[in-house]
Amino acid sequence: MSQEISLSPDFCHTVDKAVLAGKKISMITYVMGDIGESKLKYILLKILSSVGREDLMELFYTAAKELIVNSTKAAIKRIIFEELRLNIQNLEDYEEGMKLFKSSLNERKFPTYKRKMRESGLYVKITCIYKKNKIDLEIRNNFPLLPIEAERVKEKFINAKKYDNLFEFFMEHGDSTEGAGMGITMVEILLSQSGFDRRLFSIYSSERKKETVARVEVPLDDIPKSNGIPEQLFVE
Repeated sequence: MSQEISLSPDFCHTVDKAVLAGKKISMITYVMGDIGESKLKYILLKILSSVGREDLMELFYTAAKELIVNSTKAAIKRIIFEELRLNIQNLEDYEEGMKLFKSSLNERKFPTYKRKMRESGLYVKITCIYKKNKIDLEIRNNFPLLPIEAERVKEKFINAKKYDNLFEFFMEHGDSTEGAGMGITMVEILLSQSGFDRRLFSIYSSERKKETVARVEVPLDDIPKSNGIPEQLFVE
């Protein structure tokens, strides 16, 4: 961030009070800008300070930002398909729409979709749930994954296992514009480099609840052994 942004005393007081009481903290964003990033940073720093784990700031802040960008792109994609009058459920329409989506959209254009996300009722919700021995970070969309999206997310989880560090990944995919692969791999590598099991990161999608939740669950007492469950994507 190029310059520090002053947050309102009311916001800081509300966060401080919630952290002191050990309450979960949530914030909703449509397209996160500099102020939103400053708020996110403040919340995470206060939570990590409260449990004496400021050393995990880079892990949580970077993971949150990557997953928020992914969730924002997923919402904007649905708006663009509506604008193009393409059926996102139809495979041919989906492939055609994705070509246009990837070639035309970058993060600089996100702000133009802020109003459209509000009007469409689409949002990204960030929630931090924390105790002395565990911190959970959740990034939630209020719509489920499409079947084709679920398949591609599953592929990204598998592909992410090929990389042990971020340098190796960026050398191969530095110019990638497909946020899902970038975000999933970065979160996995960050967990691994911080000494945690990659499978503490998972994605849940529910047609019944009309939501998709990316979740990073980090234990603070010790580093658990793998539970032997290979799945990181759960669809119901």
